[in-house]
Amino acid sequence: MSSERAEGGAPSSARASVTTGALARHLGVSPTTLRSWDRRYGVGPATRADGAHRRWTPKDIAVLEEMCRLTASGVAPAEAARTARNAGTPPSGTRPPAAAHPDPTPADIRRARRGLVRAAVRLDSPAVDHLLYATIERHGLVLAWEELMVPALHAVGRKWESSGDRYVEVEHLLSWHVQTALRRVTPATAATDPAPAAPVLLACVPGEQHSLALDALTAALSERGHPFRMFGSAVPVPALTAAVRRIGPSAVVLWSQARSTASVPLAQHVSSTRWGVKGARGRPAMILAGPGWAGQPVKGARRPLLLHEALTALTGLSARSTPTAATPDPP
Repeated sequence: MSSERAEGGAPSSARASVTTGALARHLGVSPTTLRSWDRRYGVGPATRADGAHRRWTPKDIAVLEEMCRLTASGVAPAEAARTARNAGTPPSGTRPPAAAHPDPTPADIRRARRGLVRAAVRLDSPAVDHLLYATIERHGLVLAWEELMVPALHAVGRKWESSGDRYVEVEHLLSWHVQTALRRVTPATAATDPAPAAPVLLACVPGEQHSLALDALTAALSERGHPFRMFGSAVPVPALTAAVRRIGPSAVVLWSQARSTASVPLAQHVSSTRWGVKGARGRPAMILAGPGWAGQPVKGARRPLLLHEALTALTGLSARSTPTAATPDPP
């Protein structure tokens, strides 16, 4: 039993040493990469078993974990190897130093994306947090979502689908950290709506449980100071209609991940919902978001495909909205 766990599970200080294959799975890199780092940067095992097979001790593993954190943050491998060898094991939960790159190059994005996936595969929460928060802080929410978070989530999903459900825990961990990072952005301006702009109402259609993309949009709106009301997953039709009448939003964003949840009659019903007194009634613009709406056009509705497209559309609608002309219905 213990030998099986050493091969298939994550290495830990309780084990004397592990094989290159087991360590590679733990770190989220290939065995070839570990051998290359050994030859090129001298971060190999301190001792070798009979037959020159590499056996990695807890101290060796700590050095490589730190090297992975540093390279994921944009540090060059040679420099990361020197720092990792000299630093040893960092305090638990310590984040690696952030490299300042105000204008990321495609290589920077690829490196960060690869580092995020590898950190998720080895279930390294501090490294995942560092990469997410550092990218948002340096480059903003939109770039972090479109160039880092979404591609990393897709990569982990493909790894799960192609490995017989072996990486379900990786997808759950990464999704949770992405959602946490997005919601950490949201409270920055959400508490104080910059009146007089009417808010944006965001909701998943009935039966739709996937709300992560809406979390990204609310965070992006919050980052720019635009008011919103987020209702989350699977909002019932009566509740959605009541919210529209009570809030008087400039726009309603309906998210559908799967075609089975997208409903053209629902979108038409919501877009025709009116509020206010006779002679000064208003109704919202309709934004249909998510792959579920593909091939299901709704007259007058916009269908942005990317976060920055949705943000541009909503910013324009919010700027033109005049909530004083149509007062929302009272509760």
